[in-house]
Amino acid sequence: MKRVLREVLSTSLYLLCVLCVIYLTIHFVGQRTQVQGSSMEPTLSTEDNLIVDKISYRFHEPERFDIIVFPFLPDWPEKKTYFIKRIIGLPGETIQIDEEGNIYVNDALLEENYGKETILDPGRAIEPIKLGKDEYFVLGDNRNNSSDGRDPVVGNIKRENITGRAWLRIYPFHKFGFVKHR
Repeated sequence: MKRVLREVLSTSLYLLCVLCVIYLTIHFVGQRTQVQGSSMEPTLSTEDNLIVDKISYRFHEPERFDIIVFPFLPDWPEKKTYFIKRIIGLPGETIQIDEEGNIYVNDALLEENYGKETILDPGRAIEPIKLGKDEYFVLGDNRNNSSDGRDPVVGNIKRENITGRAWLRIYPFHKFGFVKHR
């Protein structure tokens, strides 16, 4: 009888430890998320399942062209809607998009090729946007089909609201692999 009780206790303790590790991993290391919509095409497509790296930004700051996940309207935590976009502007920089769809960072033309097409509507970025010391400017790769930093509802993203960095695409299986940021 003691042997059975000891075995049950040992197994229960083992399962409790496994559950604790899973809980800590999900909440502090990585999180699964699913892309809904076409705002990041062709890089990411609707229904793509990703693992979001939630730990690396504890050791270094987000960088230009990183693909990040952040809550839509962080003041409404009950909504649990997240956006996924690419960082274009870093803290302290000035961002502007001209009428031809050219992106300028501190008055210098940004050399990048992530946009699916030329920006037709610069939105609020038609005027220079000065980012604060903890703010980032984001765009979707599908520039004409994305609610992003050009929209005043999304606006600038505060550092504290960045959930993490898109890290690994786990589904669909034929696209399995690490998400390329650069």
